[in-house]
Amino acid sequence: MSRRRAFFISDRTGLTSESMGEALLDQFEGVQFKRVTYPFVDTVEKAHAMVQIINNSAEQEVQRPLVFTSIIDPDIRKIVQSSVGLNLSFFDAFLHLLEKELGVKARNSIGKLHSITDTDRYDARMEAVNFSLNHDDGISAKDLETADVILMGVSRSGKTPTCLYLALQYGIRAANYPLTPDDLETTDLPRMVKPFKNKLFGLTIQPERLQEIRQERRPDSKYSNINTCKSEVNDAQAMFRRHNIAYTNTTHKSVEELAVSIMQACNLKRRF
Repeated sequence: MSRRRAFFISDRTGLTSESMGEALLDQFEGVQFKRVTYPFVDTVEKAHAMVQIINNSAEQEVQRPLVFTSIIDPDIRKIVQSSVGLNLSFFDAFLHLLEKELGVKARNSIGKLHSITDTDRYDARMEAVNFSLNHDDGISAKDLETADVILMGVSRSGKTPTCLYLALQYGIRAANYPLTPDDLETTDLPRMVKPFKNKLFGLTIQPERLQEIRQERRPDSKYSNINTCKSEVNDAQAMFRRHNIAYTNTTHKSVEELAVSIMQACNLKRRF
């Protein structure tokens, strides 16, 4: 398997260059990529330093590195592109096409996508994150009626990271409730979430994958035993079906895919 170093370089957080670069790299099997991100490359000095890092990397490796950039300042962008790497600039690729189509000149200033320029939107996102943290694993029923969605599933099925992603990326007030063995022994919904059935969404997982995850947390315990995992997963899915609760399998889904699936299934709208 061949190896290539991939640089993600940005004048802001690097999330844009990472996301778009990863989408492209994902199309190539049989190549192992060694990724490194450099955010806030926003001065001439930093740009020259970046070129040196890229060139040094090229000297140490057989093949030249891949360089994905999202740098808006044309002068800084030009400096980085003087490196020996294969330079792929998202602004160069798309900005002039949009200018031509819209008939408007781009402002060529650092964008607002990942900065705090709208405090109301930022505060809403942080409020959603705090809500999810305060309603993690069923620790509190306070204000649960204000939740946009309540994820329900057995322990380690992916509830917490999905809730936090929904809050951080979409401003969704997401709570979660862990189905305990006691909950699964009854035919009714757990008392805490029963009044909010219309907000419930279930997460399930393949028992074998659940065992792997639980084994890392509590090795060789009843909690991580494959029979326990199979029993809990089967009982949870039976509960979802019994009460007509929509659910999805998290085994092969990333947190990003889970979040989008839940947004669509529950008809939720981004808050910012």
